Amino acid sequence: MEYRLLGKSGLAVSELCLGTMTFAGATSEADSMDMMERFFDRGGNFLDTADVYTGGRSEEIVGKAIRGRRADVVVASKVRMKVTDNINGAGVSRKHIMDGLDASLRRLGTDYIDLYQMHVWDHATPIEETLRTLDDLVSSGKVRYIGCSNYFAWHLMKALACSDANRYVRFVSVQPQYSLVSREMDREMMSLCLEENVGVIPWAPLGGGFLTGRYDRTEPENGRLTAKTGESSWHLRATDKNFAILDTVIQTAKELGKTPAQVSLNWLLQQKGITSPIFGASTLEQFEDNIRAAGWTMPHELWSVLDEASTLPSEYPNRFIEKFRRPI
Repeated sequence: MEYRLLGKSGLAVSELCLGTMTFAGATSEADSMDMMERFFDRGGNFLDTADVYTGGRSEEIVGKAIRGRRADVVVASKVRMKVTDNINGAGVSRKHIMDGLDASLRRLGTDYIDLYQMHVWDHATPIEETLRTLDDLVSSGKVRYIGCSNYFAWHLMKALACSDANRYVRFVSVQPQYSLVSREMDREMMSLCLEENVGVIPWAPLGGGFLTGRYDRTEPENGRLTAKTGESSWHLRATDKNFAILDTVIQTAKELGKTPAQVSLNWLLQQKGITSPIFGASTLEQFEDNIRAAGWTMPHELWSVLDEASTLPSEYPNRFIEKFRRPI
């Protein structure tokens, strides 16, 4: 396992991040603990959770796994989603952030969170309030670094500008959906992150399971892709372009002697600007498949085939700007 610095920080994280959304849900507590031990044994040090995952049970299980090795593990969690029926039980107001952080710390059994992330943009709360609160929490030592998730590029740039203008702590990372079948971030977010040195830690790097090769063009009867709504619903994934991408992934995997999941994750590991894809696994078998995406390099010609198959169509203003790129 290799390590990378997270954005404009000195925090070193493993090139793969273990997502814990299924812990105490699709993944039993025993398998969750085993999974994390295997991850640590292979050099992984980066865990991602959230207060809303499995009603807080995910954080509790992560807390058990990090006891006795707290300094060796980078724990990322999130706040924003509705966790109580209280009117202030959601959002990124000062009240909800501080209440949410204290609750997460209790569940995790620790006195600090390494990377505290805003789970999604909150239209109701001024960004100045959110960032001032986060700045206070970093100063207090309860939070070490801050990040965001599910933001537009303008959301992130507004937040960075606010931090700079007020000398507040800056977001060091963003957690967007990003994979071979979901490259919307290429429109503006990726170039912004490269320009501002913001780390990118993608969620759903396997397209909700679509890129594992387990699915054909017949609508499945079980699994995540049976959802009627959400980013991994079948009607969003089962497009002609996505199946063409999947065919390319499967062919590339055969040529390399790898699995489709390993190829899809390795493509991300070699994508410019990506820090650490967040992979999840419901079973130990899936974990063993996914973890083997690290430790090898895909030949550039095959990486380029995948990149070309999945790239977004030429769009304005990118194509217009490229016409006038200066040769220096």
